[in-house]
Amino acid sequence: MAFTNIRFLTFMLLITSMLVPCSFANANGTKKQDVTQKPNLNDILFSNNIGVQGLVYCKSGSKLIPLEGAVTRIECEAADEYGFETKPFSFLNDATNAKGYFLATLFQQELVAEKRVLKECRVFLEASPLNNCNYPTDFNKGISGAELHSYHFLHDNKMNLYTVGPFVFTSTPKSISNGY
Repeated sequence: MAFTNIRFLTFMLLITSMLVPCSFANANGTKKQDVTQKPNLNDILFSNNIGVQGLVYCKSGSKLIPLEGAVTRIECEAADEYGFETKPFSFLNDATNAKGYFLATLFQQELVAEKRVLKECRVFLEASPLNNCNYPTDFNKGISGAELHSYHFLHDNKMNLYTVGPFVFTSTPKSISNGY
């Protein structure tokens, strides 16, 4: 009987020594985060409610005019409760005020209800209310997407407040160089 127990323990030790932390891929080929890794900086940055603020202008000649009624889009990559990547989601801010200012908020309870964790967010110019100033520019990554990096923590709101931009719309599309 003792011999069988030793064989069983040896077998179990052999099996457990073969188990090493690794990343698993889901059906889409995206990897699940290794649970033994150090916390990701984005996990820390996105652990509170999130606010994104900025300014949007219309460039007319050499003047920058605050653009009232402009809209930006915040797009975020997320992971589910098991660490698998989910579809990106996006939300629009309320229209900018008369000074071109916007503030968009995302509350953690919304993410917790959907069992999501934010991994990365970007802000894009979405729409201008003016027909004569409705071409987005990539100034401060208004077209390619401004990443959320550093923030100020607002204790009263328990919110990480990120600032992006300013973003700029123009009245004429910028010509695209073909490299020649």
